[in-house]
Amino acid sequence: MRDFPTPPFPSQPQSVPGSQRKMEPYPDCGEHSYTGHNRLEGKIALITGADSGIGRAVAIAYAREGADVAIAYLNEHEDAQDTARWVEAAGRKCLLLPGDLAQKQHCHDIVEKTVKQFGRIDILVNNAAFQMAHETLEEISDDEWVKTFDTNITAIFRICKAALPSMPKGSSIINTSSVNSDDPSPSLLAYATTKGAIANFTAGLAQLLGKKGIRVNSVAPGPIWTPLIPATMPDEAVRNFGSSYPMGRPGQPVEVAPIYVLLGSDEASYISGSRYAVTGGKPIL
Repeated sequence: MRDFPTPPFPSQPQSVPGSQRKMEPYPDCGEHSYTGHNRLEGKIALITGADSGIGRAVAIAYAREGADVAIAYLNEHEDAQDTARWVEAAGRKCLLLPGDLAQKQHCHDIVEKTVKQFGRIDILVNNAAFQMAHETLEEISDDEWVKTFDTNITAIFRICKAALPSMPKGSSIINTSSVNSDDPSPSLLAYATTKGAIANFTAGLAQLLGKKGIRVNSVAPGPIWTPLIPATMPDEAVRNFGSSYPMGRPGQPVEVAPIYVLLGSDEASYISGSRYAVTGGKPIL
């Protein structure tokens, strides 16, 4: 059993969307630990929010399992290039797709560019998200509320709709929800609301696409050590991040990646419409 970092963590304020390069301790995305077993050999994956954190861990795992990967991200170019180097070091192709998923056209563009480069999409991982912490409802501006929904749930709808014509039978859609979909944090009201929407969207879409042979599932992480944390949460919350969970620490991105591998693989051929918790012992019922 590996030892993972436990709080308290040092103060490390960052501006949104945050950079993995500046985090202490540095998040473990499996760069030096994840071993692949050809479970995704020959597949094509489009992953949003894959420059860092969970998305990077999934991209690295997918590449080492044999998949070529398209990486959509906002503007964290250095982090995204680091991810691309790890994908290419695994002998797989990587396509970088910068831009704002809150914009309708960009949602269509990332699908079009992925299909143009690779011919199809076998696995679609909708992982990108925006959050900000607030202590009162009055602090949340209308623009921020709309931006959170456009990034976290409306983009998923748009990307899924655009990708479906290029997803063959046996494909998999995996949406990143959150423990907040079951136990919403009041300080993350807008974010938590979108994560509940993602869980419900996933469950409904799985039923719509079952006859097409396309599976749809969601993953509900608990506190995972990613750049979103120091960039969007108060300093005290960052220092003690994950300490209230049963394992007493946050999860590392590499600890979330294996469920995305399973759900993207042919081994999960009868798994659809479900939500999978990766929460360090906090139950989702």
